[in-house]
Amino acid sequence: MSWTWRLEGPAGETVDPVAVDVTVPPSENQADAESWLGEHWRDLLARGVSAVTLFDGETLVYGPMGLAPS
Repeated sequence: MSWTWRLEGPAGETVDPVAVDVTVPPSENQADAESWLGEHWRDLLARGVSAVTLFDGETLVYGPMGLAPS
């Protein structure tokens, strides 16, 4: 399976990565997906992404998870 992030806007709507000029690469495992997010969450937030949800293929793993600092 491929691990991927769904990007979400402030109202919970799905954000197309192309619309915010981001490439969300598929990852081979959860650790790689989470590492990518750890490196890019600030940029995603600056581009209007409010939350992300992690999927393993079609299976929801967790989320939505807000990107704004507490």
